Amino acid sequence: MLSTWSHRAWLASGSTAVLLSLAKLAIGVTNSKDHNFWLVALSSTVACVVGFVVVDLASGVYHWAADNYGCASTPIFGYQAEAFQLHHEFPMRITRHEFVNRTHPFACVVTFLVLPIHLFWDHPIIHGFVGFFFGCVIFTQQFHVWAHGAKNQLPPLVVALQDLGILVGRSQHEAHHRPPYNCNYCVISGFWNAFLDKNKIFKALEKLLFLKFGVKPNSWS
Repeated sequence: MLSTWSHRAWLASGSTAVLLSLAKLAIGVTNSKDHNFWLVALSSTVACVVGFVVVDLASGVYHWAADNYGCASTPIFGYQAEAFQLHHEFPMRITRHEFVNRTHPFACVVTFLVLPIHLFWDHPIIHGFVGFFFGCVIFTQQFHVWAHGAKNQLPPLVVALQDLGILVGRSQHEAHHRPPYNCNYCVISGFWNAFLDKNKIFKALEKLLFLKFGVKPNSWS
């Protein structure tokens, strides 16, 4: 649960990659020609919002997959699958991990995904999406931890963002922690949860995977 220097290095590298995207976003908008400035600024803002909305959906898909499929012996993703599934047995354990310890795994992945983007693309719209999407990826587990906290234990700004629906709140996330743990998978803003659950999107995917591969999700048992 403690942070190590390698954890700090990965968090630093992932954060630097994201900050570089945000810097390129700002520079690209600032350097746009006068007649294009507002168009580029508006388009880049939309890209940031889209990145934030899409990453919430991505968090739900990843959470659903890790909760329901795989185990400790699964190649590559076994550690994550085991950790996500144990989280249902010990939901408050995640809050005892140090900040860098809990955020460095996704920061490591972000480092390898974002740095190549800097080599091939330099448009502010792309970097607006990349900066917000992957910035949220790095801090997904921190948003998740805040969703387990009581309001009187959280920073006022976090409480305000949860009340506004910008970050997922405790009341919404608590529903996920009731057996069979098959709803409210999204843990960034929770924006997609109502749509996904009402339309039974994940249940449909589970039935499809069962019919195709004969694999039952954990939520069925």
